[in-house]
Amino acid sequence: MTAIRASSILPARREDIELHTADGLRLVGELALPADRDPAATIICLHPLPTHGGMMDSHVFRKAAWRLPALADLAVLRFNTRGTTSVRGTSEGAFDNAVGERYDVAAAIEYAEFAELPNVWLLGWSFGTDLTIRYGCDPVVRGAILLSPPLRFSTPDDLANWAASGKPLVALVPEFDDYLRPEAARERFAAVGQAEVVAMAGAKHLWVGDAENVLDEVVRRVNPAVPVPLPRTWDGPMETGDASAYADRTVASFADRPVPGPVPAAGDEPD
Repeated sequence: MTAIRASSILPARREDIELHTADGLRLVGELALPADRDPAATIICLHPLPTHGGMMDSHVFRKAAWRLPALADLAVLRFNTRGTTSVRGTSEGAFDNAVGERYDVAAAIEYAEFAELPNVWLLGWSFGTDLTIRYGCDPVVRGAILLSPPLRFSTPDDLANWAASGKPLVALVPEFDDYLRPEAARERFAAVGQAEVVAMAGAKHLWVGDAENVLDEVVRRVNPAVPVPLPRTWDGPMETGDASAYADRTVASFADRPVPGPVPAAGDEPD
């Protein structure tokens, strides 16, 4: 048995994909599927603020794509919103302050629908949670999970739409978040009767050292047939991911604003 580390890539069928928006843009992304079986459910990842380093490779989403097809029978679709760059490439267009991004979210949901991916959930992180709340309440979407929701762009009307839909809405809120902490989050999400606010003890906005806990909570909701906590070791083939492309970037680059203090080297962040 080999320990699953931050750079571990477990077996999956992976393919580069392109999304095409209603306003004529081409977005780049990746779809990861279980290696030898159909997925039980699907997560579409909506990344943090691209003007502060958010992208499809933001570490929680990278680990989701590298682990969850093998450990939890999940399909993981991640992509760069308009104007965003990662190793996969650059999506066309320019950042639009959560306005034009509505078409990006719609394109991802449409791709999942046409690909007949099952049981689609949205997984937003920070800026991506605002995109989820504003534009993700689609008939194709089963529910949504929000990581570190700042509720910066979301409006009371957006929350009312989720409330009326009855769709599950789970907010994983770090105890020491920079923007919205658990007590305040419970007040803000009270408008959505079915919303579940989960206080994540000891966690911060970036989820450094807490990615495993996040993935456990995601799987608990999206594919409850899979026992959690997920395995921390793997008995089988496993590759090692190359994070050298981000060697000039700190973990703080995945935040919505810089976070002072020491950070681990690129690719070496815990779990």
